[in-house]
Amino acid sequence: TDPAVLRRRTLASVAQLIALGVDPQKCTLFIQSHVPEHNQLAWVLECLTGFGEAGRMTQFKDKSQKSGSDRTVVGLFTYPILQAADIMLYQANLVPVGEDQRQHIELTRDLGERFNSRFGATLTIPEAYILKSAAKINDLQDPLAKMSKSAASNSGVIDILDNPDINAKKIKSAVTDTGKEVVFDEKNKPGISNLLTIHSALSGKTIADIENSFAHKGYGDFKSEVADVVATYFTPIRKKAEELLADSQGLQKILAEGADKARAVASATLASAYDAIGLVPPRKR
Repeated sequence: TDPAVLRRRTLASVAQLIALGVDPQKCTLFIQSHVPEHNQLAWVLECLTGFGEAGRMTQFKDKSQKSGSDRTVVGLFTYPILQAADIMLYQANLVPVGEDQRQHIELTRDLGERFNSRFGATLTIPEAYILKSAAKINDLQDPLAKMSKSAASNSGVIDILDNPDINAKKIKSAVTDTGKEVVFDEKNKPGISNLLTIHSALSGKTIADIENSFAHKGYGDFKSEVADVVATYFTPIRKKAEELLADSQGLQKILAEGADKARAVASATLASAYDAIGLVPPRKR
């Protein structure tokens, strides 16, 4: 990724989180690289992780198979272990994730239990908190794959910061089956099922109610309504995010304050972990 693009995307992610309702006065917002304890605890956990155990992670297997072993970086292989450090560094009890991250939470739990069993109770063992109604939103062009900004094409991804017309075009071009019935059937109608999930998650209506309202209508009408629902939901969020991005210094201040608060917790956990495994603490001057 181009460095300038990475910086821009990072601040955009922060702005979107705040616009979506994450209050910096109640939550600690920071950039991972501003808290080096993440990598330090990750190294400790890597030393407790089996090679085969890490290699069984589904996301790693899928991406490495597509890219080939010579083009698959070690960072992708060890990333789930870094995620485990991200979680346990803050002694988290519950972790809100999508269904696709369940396996990574299980790895986190295994590593935490292994550490505690070997070195004494030090790390909190977390549980996954998965919102069933929107546990997994899939790609509009590949409804069998999750919607992700890391996808090869952006045509199947709904971007909060995109103009409503752009998202509407993507939704109306979403891959569907050759039928006409707007019904939820993940096996035979994954594309329509995905759009029903999106509609339900953003409109608050049940999937059954949406199905009933389109009992005598076709895919075109349904896609148009999904586009309207997406626009209605995300337009005020997009405007708020744009206002926040216009004040980059304000965002940087929020991140700096968040990093200070995060390090206070992270450093305490890391010190406990280091002490448990027998590392000599640095001498205070």
